[in-house]
Amino acid sequence: MAKKKKRLNARIVRSFRQIFLTVLSLSLIIGVTFFAGFMIALKGPSPTFSNLIVSTFMETRRGVKIIHLFLSDEDIEARLSKNQVYYTEEITVNAEDEFIIPEEQRDSIEIIDVSGATFKGKLMIVRDPSRMALGVNTLMGSESASGFLVQDYVKKEGAVAGINAGGFDDPNGMGDGSIPYGVVIKDGELVAGTMDQWVSLIGFNEKHHLIVGNMTASDALDWGITDAVTFGPIMIVNGNTVPITGTGGGLNPRTVIGQRSDGAVLLLVIDGRQTTSLGASYEDCIQIMLEYGAINAANLDGGSSSVMVYQGEIINSVVSIRGDRTVPTAWIVR
Repeated sequence: MAKKKKRLNARIVRSFRQIFLTVLSLSLIIGVTFFAGFMIALKGPSPTFSNLIVSTFMETRRGVKIIHLFLSDEDIEARLSKNQVYYTEEITVNAEDEFIIPEEQRDSIEIIDVSGATFKGKLMIVRDPSRMALGVNTLMGSESASGFLVQDYVKKEGAVAGINAGGFDDPNGMGDGSIPYGVVIKDGELVAGTMDQWVSLIGFNEKHHLIVGNMTASDALDWGITDAVTFGPIMIVNGNTVPITGTGGGLNPRTVIGQRSDGAVLLLVIDGRQTTSLGASYEDCIQIMLEYGAINAANLDGGSSSVMVYQGEIINSVVSIRGDRTVPTAWIVR
């Protein structure tokens, strides 16, 4: 009986050993295949494709670590220069006139499906810009105070719709939206950042004009900006597109805000990092904004933060398996 038990245990040990060796072999094969494939993509015959891969990965925290395993800092910088949006000193002007919105159009919200070779997304057109407001985490800046879901901001304000807005501190992709990035202005008051902080600011003034440009918080308040967040890059200013090289960036989920000359606000959310939608480049987003008449537009926080809410429901496909993320700010439509 004892011998049979020993033989059985030996067979079990051998079986587990064989399974372990099989799994290990498969893992090594997959790893080597991935490494070889990635090296071919990065150093292969198509510089355009390899540069796009680098730009895409470098826009994500995990991707940055992966790319640095394969390329030097100098090589990365050289490749990123092939797909970038340039810095602009231009700021929105002629923003003092009242928008005249026909009464029958004041409640108009149009949602359009947009798509391209590598992406799908949603474009929301809000006809009356006075309906735009900034939802803000009232406890922002405190490390123990998590941000809120965009749905929460929309619900709290009794609003109709919303998208994510400014960026936030996000160590290892685990940030909870408690610490906003840069400057945040709410109802004409500075609620995050410092007066002399120079940032890419995106916000609305008292006349409901979308103001985009690089400035200090002090400048923004002097110019009558009532609600604003920090992010970028700036894409279109005063009808002029900001110069770019290549595609302007990689393929990723995006959130963009723009405004037409008649005051209508354009809210764009692109799905990404999915089999049905890899994502959009900055050039893709600029072209969508231009197609729908934007004269001012800027990029908001993207990636796993990109979300569009309408009538209490998320209407885009968020990339995170955990669902949409908590964020410190959201642009909402009352």
